[in-house]
Amino acid sequence: MSSKKEFDIVIAGGGLVGLSLAAVLGKADFQVAVLEARQADFDWPQGSIDLRVYAITRASQALFADAGVWPAVQAKAAPFREMRVWDAGGSGDIHFDSAELGEPYLGHILESRVIEKALLDVVADLPGVNLFCPARIKAFEEQADRQQVELQDGRLLAAKLLVGADGKDSLVRGYAGIHARASDYGQQALVAVISTQYPHEETAWQRFLPSGPLAFLPLTDGRCSIVWSADSDEARRLMELDDAGFCAALGEAFDYRLGKVLDCGERLLFPLRRQYAERYVVPRLALVGDASHVVHPLAGQGVNLGLKDVRELSDTLLQARQKQRDIGSLSVLRRYERARKGDNMATMLVMDGFKHLFGSRVAPLCWARNLGLNLVDAAPPLKNQIMRAAMGL
Repeated sequence: MSSKKEFDIVIAGGGLVGLSLAAVLGKADFQVAVLEARQADFDWPQGSIDLRVYAITRASQALFADAGVWPAVQAKAAPFREMRVWDAGGSGDIHFDSAELGEPYLGHILESRVIEKALLDVVADLPGVNLFCPARIKAFEEQADRQQVELQDGRLLAAKLLVGADGKDSLVRGYAGIHARASDYGQQALVAVISTQYPHEETAWQRFLPSGPLAFLPLTDGRCSIVWSADSDEARRLMELDDAGFCAALGEAFDYRLGKVLDCGERLLFPLRRQYAERYVVPRLALVGDASHVVHPLAGQGVNLGLKDVRELSDTLLQARQKQRDIGSLSVLRRYERARKGDNMATMLVMDGFKHLFGSRVAPLCWARNLGLNLVDAAPPLKNQIMRAAMGL
């Protein structure tokens, strides 16, 4: 058996959320190990766009700045200064404009791989962060004041805290015996990169269709990344269309707001589900990101919630260290859970409410939601408050 390596924190999962946590903690001089099963591939064809893109809020941008990655990703980040949302089932329409807040933009659209590469470059230069890749957890158990982690290749690590940042199918959560409640939305999200007849105007666009929301997100090269959430049968039908048929269907579904859809690249489908862990923490273990919560993508809040987890957990650990408290103790970790669980659950309920409200064909609900959109659009103080909340200000 190999000798045991000691750390302050072991993070299972080297994706966007796990690496962000490692970068912030590494810059604060914690000794951190990151375990990731897959080797990152950054050999991208010229002109290609990752199908996984995120609408990054101002709060998430601030976290990336603290992690030291914002300068590296800013040049490839597409700012969106406005957002337009309208209902296919009526006249409801709302327009958000950063200028009304005196802000330069509402947020940025960023490719997942661009963020991950920048994070990997940062953690590679942090002496306190060790990346184990490829590496998978075989087992872990609490021993005295440490969490002992055994990897599948036999290596042993020990840390005061183990963090599960390993996604919606988290092995850490399962090994810890934390139950996650999950339900299928009966929808799939179709993603693609498309070109349109007219420019996107640095605007994020979203139309609520009876079968699900359709979003057009602006990219730096003038194209748009689309996320079309639809009932599963409809999503599969759209996937089976040839490119010309799909572009025609997409243009019609989008009400030709940007003219005709000229072409599209590869299309992928992702099943949608809601999921939440009943607990975020147990002694010497904490969950962050999709390991603890998965929400509907209609407002693009999933990764931003995970980054809020990173901010809160890192602040909690820093304060505990300053007060010379055990960073893996349940009393310390419960502060993180109390701060994040309520916010994540509230966001999940709001997303579910929007899904059901805008997916309803019942006449009184259609009338009410369209009236609500128009009333909010006509009430600048309320609209500005919604904008600031969505931006994380």
